[in-house]
Amino acid sequence: MRRSRFSSGAVVLRRMPEGWRYLLLRVFHTWDFPKGGVESGESALGAAMREVAEETALLDLKFRWGEVYMETEPYSAGKIARYYVAESPGGQVRLLANPELGRPEHHEFRWVQFSLARGLLPLRLQPILSWAHRVTGADDLPPQA
Repeated sequence: MRRSRFSSGAVVLRRMPEGWRYLLLRVFHTWDFPKGGVESGESALGAAMREVAEETALLDLKFRWGEVYMETEPYSAGKIARYYVAESPGGQVRLLANPELGRPEHHEFRWVQFSLARGLLPLRLQPILSWAHRVTGADDLPPQA
């Protein structure tokens, strides 16, 4: 059983030739990071990993910055979302069908630089994005060889 007022997810980054990129998912007009409810008996980190896999098909996540997290302020009737920071070194994103819905939960995904992510994400996720950017030291410059 899911705790309806608490969800867990991850700010997923990937190092690309042009620099670090953030994975954003869109449902209708709202962009977000992969996240979902925490199952009974499941850890928040375990839920974050499961939700990323279920929503994007990305299985190989590296928590190279540790198991640090940040939570949103309460939103939408008191819901709180916890986000970890993970690197996805490879793998193709696929928006998989949710068995309960019979279709994918999201309409689109994008790997975007920090400045574009800041423009797309809703106000409640701006502190999460800024925190992840500080934690990772990721920027829009190409990675050094």
